[in-house]
Amino acid sequence: MKRQALKTILFALPKVLALTARRFPVYRDRLKERNLVAWIGLMDESVGRTIEFKNGRIRSHSGKPSRPDVRLAFKDVATALKFLSPDPDQGEIIHAAKNFKVVTEGEDELLVWLMQTLAMMQTVGLPMGTPMRDGTRRYTTCTNGGPLFVYVKDKRIVRVTPIEFDDTDAASWVIEARGRRFSPPRRGLVAPHALTLKSLVYSDKRILHPMKRVDFDPDGERNPQNRGKSGYVRISWDEALDIVAKEINRQKRVHGPGSITFPMSSHHQWGNVGYYLSALTRFANLIGFTRVAANPDSWEGWYWGAMHHFGNAMRIGVPAGYGGVEDALKEAELIVFWSCDPESTNGAYAGFEGTPRRLWAKDLGLEFVHIDPHCNPTAQLLGGRWIPIRPQTDAALATAVMYVWAVEGLYDKDYVATRTSGFDEWRAYLLGEIDGIAKTPEWQEAETGVPAKDARALARRWGNKKVHLAVGMTGAGFGGACRGATGAQWARCMIMMMAMQGWGKPGVNFGCLEVGVPHDLHFYFPGYADGGISGDLAWTANAVNNYQRMPHILTMNPVKQMVPRQQLPDAIINGHAIGYLWDGMSQEAQFSPFSYPMPGYSPIHMIYRYGGSAFSTVTNSGRWTEAYRHPSIEFVVNQSIWMEGEAQFADVILPACTALERWDIGEWSNSGGYAHHGFGTVNHRVVTLQHKCIEPLGESRSDYDIFTEILTRLGLGGVFTEGCSELNWVKRVFDSSDLPDHLSWREFCRKGYFVVPPEKPELRHPVDMRWFAEGRRKDLHEPHPLPSQFAEKFGVGLQTPSGKLEFVPELLKRHTADNPERPPLNRYIPSWEGLRSDLAQRYPLQLIATHSRYSFHTHCDGKDSAVNSIDDHRALIGGHRFWLLRLSPTDAESRGISHRDLVKVHNDRGAVICAADVSPLVCAGVVKSYEASAEFRLVEIDGEQVEIGGCMNMLTPDRTQTAGTSSMSPNSCLVQVEKWRGADAFLLGRAA
Repeated sequence: MKRQALKTILFALPKVLALTARRFPVYRDRLKERNLVAWIGLMDESVGRTIEFKNGRIRSHSGKPSRPDVRLAFKDVATALKFLSPDPDQGEIIHAAKNFKVVTEGEDELLVWLMQTLAMMQTVGLPMGTPMRDGTRRYTTCTNGGPLFVYVKDKRIVRVTPIEFDDTDAASWVIEARGRRFSPPRRGLVAPHALTLKSLVYSDKRILHPMKRVDFDPDGERNPQNRGKSGYVRISWDEALDIVAKEINRQKRVHGPGSITFPMSSHHQWGNVGYYLSALTRFANLIGFTRVAANPDSWEGWYWGAMHHFGNAMRIGVPAGYGGVEDALKEAELIVFWSCDPESTNGAYAGFEGTPRRLWAKDLGLEFVHIDPHCNPTAQLLGGRWIPIRPQTDAALATAVMYVWAVEGLYDKDYVATRTSGFDEWRAYLLGEIDGIAKTPEWQEAETGVPAKDARALARRWGNKKVHLAVGMTGAGFGGACRGATGAQWARCMIMMMAMQGWGKPGVNFGCLEVGVPHDLHFYFPGYADGGISGDLAWTANAVNNYQRMPHILTMNPVKQMVPRQQLPDAIINGHAIGYLWDGMSQEAQFSPFSYPMPGYSPIHMIYRYGGSAFSTVTNSGRWTEAYRHPSIEFVVNQSIWMEGEAQFADVILPACTALERWDIGEWSNSGGYAHHGFGTVNHRVVTLQHKCIEPLGESRSDYDIFTEILTRLGLGGVFTEGCSELNWVKRVFDSSDLPDHLSWREFCRKGYFVVPPEKPELRHPVDMRWFAEGRRKDLHEPHPLPSQFAEKFGVGLQTPSGKLEFVPELLKRHTADNPERPPLNRYIPSWEGLRSDLAQRYPLQLIATHSRYSFHTHCDGKDSAVNSIDDHRALIGGHRFWLLRLSPTDAESRGISHRDLVKVHNDRGAVICAADVSPLVCAGVVKSYEASAEFRLVEIDGEQVEIGGCMNMLTPDRTQTAGTSSMSPNSCLVQVEKWRGADAFLLGRAA
C-alpha cells in the first residue's frame, strides 16, 4: 500500500507543479528559469518518475532514469514518503539526509533550484499584508528599535509608522501600586532610528550593483596598498561570485581554511534568518574560518569584574532584572541613575517603552539622583539631583559612599552577615586599615570633583531609603561607566553596594523600570542569538532550545584558531596577538589566554566583511586602515547595503538588500542567548513577520541568496539551503515557536504580527534576587547558571565558590592575586588615561563617546538617512553634516570656540572634525560625543590629515582595561579641542 502511495504521489507531483504555475504567475516565471530533467525515486530504481522542465512547461513519465540532470533517490519507500509528504516532519528529513538515506546527484545549482522550486509550492499565493483604504498595502517589519507598519503602493514604500494594536490583539498588563493602576500605551514606542527605514532603503548611498576595485586583478596585480583610495567599476553578478568562490578555494588550497576570517559589525538588521549569528554563521562554518573572538564590548566591567562577586556567567555578569517594574512602583523610594541614560540608550532595542514607566514613578513621588559627567536626557526629563562627576572616577565615589555606610551603620547588617563573605576585609580597606588611607568623602573629592558634602549626603540619603540602583544601558547592567580603565572597579562596586543594602529585598534592586515587565516568560520564540538557521551549537545559544524545536543540519567550523576582535588589526599588522575568551558557561574560562596564530594554522589572508561598518565601534579605528592595506591581506570582499565605512576598502563589493526587500521573522527586543528574556524591556511581546515589502532595488540581493550562490559554486548550496528559500526558513522558525498554538501560518502572513498575552497576575515571575534575600531555592524562570556551577545543591546559592555574594571574590584570589591591575580586593586604581596621567598635560579634556541617542551603532547613521537631519545628531555646515561635540561654556570660552564652530578634536591617535555644541549640560574638563558614525572620511587640508565623518573611535585607546582581559576602554580618552584652522579651506573646497 505504501509503495502504491509513493507511485501516486510521484504521478501527481508534476500535475501539481503545472497547476500551481497556472494559478500563480510568479510560479510560472519560476519554472521558466531552468531547463532540466529530474528523476525522483527509490535507490533500487523500482519506483521512480522522470520530470522534465522545459521553457516553463512540465512533462513526466514513469520508469528508470535516462541520464537526468538531477537525481533524487531514497533508500526505501518510508523515507520517500517522509520527504514527499505535504507537511513533512523536518526532524525525520534531517535524520535521513545525515545518514545518507537520501542521495542527490547533479550540479548543485540545479539541485538547489529544484528543491527550492518544490518548496515554493508551500508559500506561493499566501496572503501577505493588509489592503488599506488609501490603496496602499500594509506590511510589518521589526527593527533594532522596534516593530513598524510599512505601507507600500505601486511597488514603492510610501511611509513607515510605529505599530499600533487593535481590539483583536491581546490585552495589556496592569500593575496596581500605591493605590494607582498602571497600563502601557497600545502602540509601539519605537526608537528614532527605527523610523529612518524608508530613507535608508532609498538612500543615494545604496550599492545597487556588484563592483570590483579598478586596480584589483584576481589573476594579476592586486595592489592592496590602494584599498580605500582607488575607485570601482561595475561588474556582473556572475563575475563577482566567481571571483569570490575561486578565491575561497584558492585560500583553502594555498593556505588552509584558517586564512579566511569573517569580522562582523556590532549589529546589523533584525531577524532570525538574516542575522549574522544565523545565515552568516552557517555560511562561514561550511567554508571554515578563523573566528574573530568577540570581546564583551558593551559590558566589559561586568564580565571581567562584577561577575566574580555574584556569578551570572550566562548573563555575562549582569543582573537579570526580573520583576523590576512592579517592585519599583510598589516599594522603591529612590532611584539612583549611575552612568545610566535610558532615554538615550533605550535598553538597546526597546525604544521609548520604558519612558511611561519612569514617568509613573515620578508621579508616585519617587526621588531621582543622576550621577554622570553629562546632565543627560534622562536627568533632563525626570529632574532630581544631578551629581556631575569626572569620567572614570566613579569607583572612588562609590567607595566613599560605602565608607559612610560602614562608619555610620547605614547598611543591612543581617544580610551582610548571612548572605555575604569577605565583608570584614572590605571594611578594613574602607577604613584605611590596609593601606593607611581612609576612603572618606574628602578622599574622593580631589579625584571625582564631587564635593565631600554631596558624597556624604548621597550616602546618608541612600542608606536610609529603599533604593533601585540604575546602572548602564538597561538600568541593570550593560554599558555605562564599565567601558573604561576603571570599568571593572565601578561594576564591582555596584554589586557590593547592593550587597550592603540587602539586594533582593522589597524595593532594593537594580533597575530604572527599563527592564522587568510582567510578561509570560513561558511563551517560546527564539531570539536572534539563539542561532537561527546556523546549526551552530558552540558559538550561539542554539543548543538551549532552538535546535530541538527546529531540527536542521548542524554546521561546525573545523578551524580552532581564533583572533581577538579588538586586536584583529594588530594581528594582521604585527602577525600575532593574545586574547582572553568570553564564555558564558563558566567563570573560569576567561582566565586562560589564547594566541594567534595557532600552531598548525595559517595567518589571515582573506577578509570577508558582512554588515554595517565597524570603524566607529572599535577603539583606535585608524588601525583598520593600515590593516586593510597590509600586503598579507590578499583579498577583501565586502557584502554591504551602503557605500560607507569599510565598504570602500574592499576588492569586490557584493550589494545586499535591506530587511524590507527580503523575508525574515523576529520578536521585538528578543536577543536570546546571553540576554535571556531580553523582551523584558518592552511593554508588549510582539512577534513580527518581516514582510518582503518590495523587490530588491537594482541588482541587490538578500544575504541569504548571496551566500547560496557562492556555496552553490562550491557544491554546498544544497547543504546550506536544505532546499529552503528564506520564506521557507521563516515558516520553520514559526513552526518551532509557540505561535501555531495561537494563530495559523496563513493568518500570521496576512496580519504580520502577534501580541503575546501577558502573564496572569497570580503567575507573574518573582523579583530578581528575592529568593536569595529570603534564603530560598532559586525560583527565577531562567536556565542560569549551568547545574555544575552550583557549589552546593542545585539551585541553592549563587554561582560563586561560597554560594554567597563575595566582597573579595574567591576566584580572583585564585587567578589574579599576582595581577596588580586586577586585585581580588577591589582597590581604587586611577585611570591610566585620566587626569592623573602624564598625558593630561598635553590633552587636558576627557572625551566620553557613548552610544548614540539617534542611531543604532552605524546602522542608521549617515547615508542621507532621516536621522541625519536631526540637529542634535549632526550639524549641516557648508553642505556637510558634521558630528557633534558637546563642551562646557568654560572650556569653549578659553579656546575661543563659539556654538557650531568647526573644531578639531585630537590626540596622538588622530584628529576628528566636529561641530561644537556649547552647553552647560556637560561639566568643565569633559567633552561629550557619541560613537558609531557610519561615515569614515579622511581628507587632507593644507598638509594635515583629518577625519570629517565623525569617527570618534579614531581617538580612543586600544589598550585593554586591565591586564589579563580582552576589554575595550573607549571612555578612557584624553583629547585637546581647538577651533579648526582648516575650516575655511574645507568650506572653499580645497580638501584633498
